Amino acid sequence: MKLKTIGLFLVIFALVLTPMANAQDTVSSASRATDQESLITALGEEGAWIVIIQQDLATDKNLVLEGEFSNNGEVVREIALYTSDENHNVDQRFTLKAPKLTVKSPNTILAAGTFEGDIYVESNNFTLADGFTVEGNVYFENEEAKATFKIQSGASVTGNLVLE
Repeated sequence: MKLKTIGLFLVIFALVLTPMANAQDTVSSASRATDQESLITALGEEGAWIVIIQQDLATDKNLVLEGEFSNNGEVVREIALYTSDENHNVDQRFTLKAPKLTVKSPNTILAAGTFEGDIYVESNNFTLADGFTVEGNVYFENEEAKATFKIQSGASVTGNLVLE
């Protein structure tokens, strides 16, 4: 009887001391895009902080990346066009092709692949991560969006950077 009481006390004690997660602290799973429909859903406000595309994908629709998401307490949105090995090294890159991608999510990162089309940036802190290529132009809605744009070493834009 004493062992059961001690065990129950330890369980209750552990539960009381364990930090409780709230909605802002939880991490949502990734949105995986495999076709036009799942891509449009993943890029929307009901998607996740990271959109994973692990194949070449093309659409004739204009795409919109919107919504604010948190990953480990940091507001960020990422489109990942690659696969990686167990050490997180990129081993395969993919291409997303669309006439237009409008970026409305703050702190967006495009990682390790290629986007064929024009990108319209309406938010701050847009980043092209190492190894990402934009085959098209990047248009900025305002000076602040352009001023906070980052292009990491190894990333490239074949077209122009344009302030609208």
